[in-house]
This record gives sequence, C-alpha cells and structure tokens, in this order.
Amino acid sequence: MIPVFYLDECASTQDESVRFLLYGDSETFAVYTFKQTNGKGQYGNSWESSVNRNIAYSFAVPANRIRVPTPSLNFYTAIILRDFLANLSTFPVEIKWPNDLIIRNKKISGILIEKKNINEIPYFIIGIGLNVLQEDFRHIPKAGSLLTQTGIRFELKEMVERFHEFFSERIFQNAPGPEIWNKINKDLFRKDEVSVFEIKGIRQNGIIKNVDEEGFLWVELENDGLRRFFHKEIEMLY
Repeated sequence: MIPVFYLDECASTQDESVRFLLYGDSETFAVYTFKQTNGKGQYGNSWESSVNRNIAYSFAVPANRIRVPTPSLNFYTAIILRDFLANLSTFPVEIKWPNDLIIRNKKISGILIEKKNINEIPYFIIGIGLNVLQEDFRHIPKAGSLLTQTGIRFELKEMVERFHEFFSERIFQNAPGPEIWNKINKDLFRKDEVSVFEIKGIRQNGIIKNVDEEGFLWVELENDGLRRFFHKEIEMLY
C-alpha cells in the first residue's frame, strides 16, 4: 500500500509533497489535509477550501512509474476521479474540459498536476481538491460539494482512505490512448449541447463536439464554425 500522510494544516499539499521528496525517505506517497490555507489550481488559479469541510490531496510519484503518456495524464486522472465519484451516488458525474468534475452542473473537484525535478529525479505531483461537506458557495456560484449535490454526508477521513486505495490501484495501470479519449468524450460535460462561450471577450453560442488525442477541445461555433481550443483560449459560461 502506498503510504499516505495526514497534515493538520498546510498552505498547499503540493508544496508539502515537494518538501517530503526533498527531505523524506519515500519516493511514492500521498499527503492530505482538511485545512489548506493557500491551495493551488490549474494555470496559476487558486483553490478555495473551507476548513474541515473539504479534502486537499496530493500524490507524488516518480515520472517513470506512470505508464500513460504525459499529455494524457491529466485526463487519465480525471477518469479515475470520475469513476470513484460515480460509485458514491446515483447522480451522473461529468468531466468538464480540461480538469474539473461536475455533478448536477456544479464543480465539486479539480485537478492540478505538476512535474518537478527533485534530486535529479523527475516526479509528478498530482493534486486533487474535493469539496465534500461545504454548503456555503455564495462567492463561487458554479461550485458545489458532494453534500449539496448528492444530499449525502460523507466522513472526511473515511473518504480519503477509500479514495487513496482506489487511486493507488489505478494510477499505475496502462491505459491505451484511444481508451482514455473514448472515456473522456463519453462523460464530457455539455457535449452535443448548445452552450454560451466567451472567446477573447466575445460571446457566442456553440456546441462541444469532442476532445481530441492532443487534449484540444473542438467546438462548433455559431459564427466561426468548427474550431479547436487549448485551455484558457475559450471559456464556457454555464
């Protein structure tokens, strides 16, 4: 079993994982906390987390132990997380391109993967934020938690233990590229539905068609036709 360490409080489980790698004995492990004060999100965004309501979890692993291609790792992680969450209730769990998990139109989880060279060894640090018990989202109306979206009150420590076991079993598996992209597109949030998008400050309707093998999002736009986008080039307004 991959070791997992609990922290009473930390600024960021991502940063703590780096410290463990620099000064500890383990090369593959996870750390988690229920009190993260300066969480990181994708592309420099922050991740807000209420104390003792949500889970901040990071999994550190040497890059050579991961068998899926590096460009696919973010999406493969999203698939593992989606499958875990789907087992918790009867509500559908969808993947919002590129790295959010959605239940009933609300974001309940996000993923951040960083690659670090530590002591001349490349590592992946896979960070996951999961809203579990938080109920007040007045300042982030697109967010929700497992409690608000499923009505089920989960115990935090038990949730971490269950997820860590589930994740540790799957992250080292070899998933062929076509399998990853088929699963992503099967559970893609608002696929084949009319949505409003913003591109360089201009809004227009469009329909998500698919995510391709390079991780780009293809959208059929009302005014501009079929185009592909990298993250931050397009925003879905929902």
